[in-house]
Amino acid sequence: MNPFKATDTAPRRARIYSIKKAFAFCARDVLLTTLILLIATLIAFWFFKTVPENSANVALVYITALVLTARFTEGYLYGIAASLVSVVGINYLFTWPYFQVNFTLTGYPVTFVFTLIISLMVSTMTTRIKAQAEALIEREKLLMDAEKEKMRANLLRSISHDLRTPLTGIIGSSSACLDNYASLSDQERLKLITHIRDDSNWLLNMVENLLSVTRIREDSMKIATSLESVEEVVSEAIMRLRKRFPDVQIMVQVPREFLMIPMDAMLIEQVIINLLENALVHSGSRLPVELTVTCTDGEACFCVRDYGVGIAPERLSTIFDGSCYSPESNSDGHRGMGIGLSICKTIITAHSGRIGARNHENGCEFFFTLPRGQ
Repeated sequence: MNPFKATDTAPRRARIYSIKKAFAFCARDVLLTTLILLIATLIAFWFFKTVPENSANVALVYITALVLTARFTEGYLYGIAASLVSVVGINYLFTWPYFQVNFTLTGYPVTFVFTLIISLMVSTMTTRIKAQAEALIEREKLLMDAEKEKMRANLLRSISHDLRTPLTGIIGSSSACLDNYASLSDQERLKLITHIRDDSNWLLNMVENLLSVTRIREDSMKIATSLESVEEVVSEAIMRLRKRFPDVQIMVQVPREFLMIPMDAMLIEQVIINLLENALVHSGSRLPVELTVTCTDGEACFCVRDYGVGIAPERLSTIFDGSCYSPESNSDGHRGMGIGLSICKTIITAHSGRIGARNHENGCEFFFTLPRGQ
């Protein structure tokens, strides 16, 4: 038994498959070119019978056929072949004496040459434009893949910090409580248990964020959307937030009209929760947080405004990159905004929207937009 038999036949099968695929594309282009020229000839006959005194229509029909041939076939060959067939067809079918190829007519050699040149130029230009368009699409695809990879790297970097820190806190507090239970006062035990609860809630929030990202399809960075009521989505987000912050004060303002937006409701609720929680935790203010929804003809804008310490100006351009940040730069690192804001950007980008942050006179505000669709 030849151990190299399998490896020898694999490249051969690949070559055979490539050849078959090339022949299939070639046959498709030949049939498509033939069909376009046939339809053009039928239309030209109709023009010739309907308006015989205006023979320029025939040439325009064939030039249109050349453009379509160059657009929907691969390479220059089919456009050039269609150009030659068109010139000969005009001479044979629509130039007296009919049904004869006669290039000796007065002035016709010049007409033939210029028609052929125009046809070849149109075919070449159309093919080049198509190649440029394909290159542009490929470039945009590469840029999108690079952006996806950047988001993934930022997310993983944030997870390594934001999940490790609360876990360390839970282990430390629980170990201290178990090892020194008898010597601890009730107040000290309550403090340790409170830390465990707070860290556990933070972990739960992180898990919800990560589960939200899994709803986004990896291949296209898009999500399945349906028309949802903005008022209901905002209401549900605030209800979920109040489970973690029962005493939270939020002033909500939504449009009077019944606003329906194409979205994934659960993902947008998660974005609103993340932004509201950041405003409550990091603003350093006891004033109510404002959530405002406004709409234009093309999009709806959600804005979360707080009246606190604001954001350092150097952080505004990178605040959604997944790195952690706390305005007070304290040691409570797991309270940083990194992973939550990175996920917010991923979700809004998947909705073809925009997200940003800016300072105002008395604090800062986060905003995101969603297209209104049809």
